[in-house]
Amino acid sequence: MKYLIVGLGNPGVTYELTRHNVGFLILDRLADQNKLKFEQGRYGFWTLLKHKGRSIYLLKPTTFMNLSGKAVNYWQKELAIPKSNLIVATDDLALPYGKLRIRKKGSSGGHNGLKNIEESLFSTEYPRLRFGVSNDFQQGQQVDYVLSPFGKEQLKDLVVHMDSAIEALMAFCTIGIELTMTQHNG
Repeated sequence: MKYLIVGLGNPGVTYELTRHNVGFLILDRLADQNKLKFEQGRYGFWTLLKHKGRSIYLLKPTTFMNLSGKAVNYWQKELAIPKSNLIVATDDLALPYGKLRIRKKGSSGGHNGLKNIEESLFSTEYPRLRFGVSNDFQQGQQVDYVLSPFGKEQLKDLVVHMDSAIEALMAFCTIGIELTMTQHNG
C-alpha cells in the first residue's frame, strides 16, 4: 500500500523555523528518525519511508505555501495514490499551540496552502493533520505571526508536539483515518 504525507511550508532558510513551516519541520524530524534523506524532485523534496509493509512518500513542496496544490496534484497522480491515502500536515491558527486535529476532509479554514490544494485536486475530500500554532497576534498581523519563528516558550516543547504529530501520521498509514482520529484528536 502506498501513502503520501505532505508537509506544508515555504522553502528556504528565511522560513525554516517559522510557524507556517511546521509541516516541513514534522517531516524533517520523521526523516531524521528513520535516517532518510530528502531528494530534489519535481515541485518538491521527497523521500520514501518503508514502514510495516507500506510505502510512505514524504513530500515538502518547493512551490511556496500558496501554490502547494501544484506539487500535491503532481505527486498524487505520479505515484497513483488515492486521495484517501494522502494526508497534508499544516499549521492552524485556530488551534491552541501544539494541539492536533485530524480530519478526513474539510474546508481550507482560510489557509491559503489548503485552499490551493483544494483548487488543484478539485476536492476538499482529502485527510489533513492540523498542528495548532495559536493566534497570539494583533489584528492585521496574521501574516507576520505565521512567518515568524516559534517563541522561546513554544520551542521548549516543540519536539514533543512534533513527535505526537508523527505518531498520528504513522497511525493514519497503518490503522486508518477513523481510528487515528479517535486516538489522536484530543
